[in-house]
Amino acid sequence: MTKAVILGTGSFLPDRILTNAELEQMVETSDEWIRTRTGIGARHIAGSHEPLYKVAAQAGKRALDAAGLAPEDVDLLILATVSPHMIMPSTACFVQAELGTVNAFAYDISAACAGFLFGVDMASKYIAAQPDMKVLVIGAENLSTRINWQDRNTCVLFGDGAGAAVLSGAEGERGILDSRLYTDGRLWHLLYTEGPPSMNKDLQLPGWKGPFIQMNGAELFKNAVRLMEGAVKKLLAAHHLTISDIDLMLPHQANIRIINNLRERLAVPEDKVFINLDRCGNTSSASIPIAMDEVAREGRLHPGDLVLMCTFGAGLAWGALLLRW
Repeated sequence: MTKAVILGTGSFLPDRILTNAELEQMVETSDEWIRTRTGIGARHIAGSHEPLYKVAAQAGKRALDAAGLAPEDVDLLILATVSPHMIMPSTACFVQAELGTVNAFAYDISAACAGFLFGVDMASKYIAAQPDMKVLVIGAENLSTRINWQDRNTCVLFGDGAGAAVLSGAEGERGILDSRLYTDGRLWHLLYTEGPPSMNKDLQLPGWKGPFIQMNGAELFKNAVRLMEGAVKKLLAAHHLTISDIDLMLPHQANIRIINNLRERLAVPEDKVFINLDRCGNTSSASIPIAMDEVAREGRLHPGDLVLMCTFGAGLAWGALLLRW
């Protein structure tokens, strides 16, 4: 049976590293407070030479190199982001021009931290219809452009970066096995970013707070763990699998307490959960593909390994995906 398989992965993190010690000089916080509540010690912040499309293109190029493909081989480029370079055109078009994927069509999707999984699921559907398609899926964020640096509840969490994967069709056991993806728009108010002020006075939002990330952390925590747990259990049950069948879990890197709580509720051994949150922070749609590229390049993934990815984010949007490496 033909499945969408990952041919190569790539990632990119901006040069500048913002440490907790530096944040102590910017806002009322401390290294101990940040580490205890989030598990984050540092995050990468894009500089003047690193607009989002360049960050995304760097990750995409590394994925193509790993796959042994040229930019001209790509048929479709999907970019997941909530921090686009411009409102229009799509940032994917800027990435296309930067990379030289001249034979591809390209577009953005917006599913916040769940964006990469939504993109991979979408790519697998294209490939099911046309198995020889080469699809480049990138999750990329410059969340530093959406942060209120005086809000200690959010500015300590987020970082910039990009991760990417190239997918195409192949026969056999390897590839994307299945996914369970969900949204619940009734919970939008738990995590959101308002846009620039409306130029139409009749459509201006009352109480506009600025184009910054707004978050209800306590409620988000409760919903995130519960919803991801449900998605994982439904996905495993559909394939008559248990958590012991999983070789590696790649959770969205949002908060160490969320990851640990989810791991305990699912009874996943600690050594089967990959974490890079301490040095990358929450990179939203880039978090899972960065993690996947790191474990692939570290040699932690072996042919036949069963990989579980799970995520949640604004929307609320969440889900889980199973991959046979």
